[in-house]
Amino acid sequence: MHTPSGTSLPVVPAALAPVLPSRYGREQEPAPGAGVRVTPDTLPGLESVSPADAGSVWLHDALLGPHSADIVRYLSLARSTGGPVLDLGSGAGRLAVPFARHGFAVEAVDRDASALERLEDWARRIGPQVAGLVVTHRTDLTELRLGGSYRLALLAGAMVAAVPPARRPALLREVASRLETGGALALDYTAHRLPGLIAEPRRTWAFQVPRFDGVDEWVVARQVFDLPSMSERITYYAARTGKLSTERVVLTTDKWIVDPERLAAELHSAGLHIEGRRRHRIDERTESVLLVCRADD
Repeated sequence: MHTPSGTSLPVVPAALAPVLPSRYGREQEPAPGAGVRVTPDTLPGLESVSPADAGSVWLHDALLGPHSADIVRYLSLARSTGGPVLDLGSGAGRLAVPFARHGFAVEAVDRDASALERLEDWARRIGPQVAGLVVTHRTDLTELRLGGSYRLALLAGAMVAAVPPARRPALLREVASRLETGGALALDYTAHRLPGLIAEPRRTWAFQVPRFDGVDEWVVARQVFDLPSMSERITYYAARTGKLSTERVVLTTDKWIVDPERLAAELHSAGLHIEGRRRHRIDERTESVLLVCRADD
């Protein structure tokens, strides 16, 4: 759900100026009082939302990069369930295309037409055998109506956090109703410890985006939690420096804080039971949770 909150910034606020590395590649400490935390390996949130434009694809991939091991876990699950696979919030095909390369028929659902076009182009470039296994469906998850049946449905990359809580039960019921016997719904989300959110509702991070196109990109991300509404906004201030110019861009993503007990109750109400749960610690206050759910007998 990346949406540009401004196509460019003449000047990034001093407190949010990107922390640039030394000439030898080591990260410098942020300026005094800047409140910027530099992190080399853990980024704020799991993003599976589509980039706003072609220039933001690199940032999108960087946000997902530290957590790309989920592809292996989801593929392993697909080998036990079989296909077809439903990839909800597919973006540009981070999961859908690798699944098709492994021989699974995939229906990729996303509301972003440009992301689906990139997915289709990627599949075509690999070859007709892969492209022929991928079908795309453009729609918002809050309005999802499915026509097929599936052995595996995925809400990967914390996509469930992009669905408003009031709309989530209907989405889960729709997906559950389309699972074949023995099928599964797999989803992941970021779980926050409530005391940590109360103690630190605003967090700021700085990181470099790995790029291989001659552009040097640094990003400062400001993460703001609103506990009364159980929502979260991350604003990315990006500085992209090429040979001739520097572009400054602001992107935002809005998500919902997932209440694990409420989610479990919604899954149960949809006719699903949690068969497996895997936790991965991100930091002292946050962990990533992967759930595998099966339809009730």
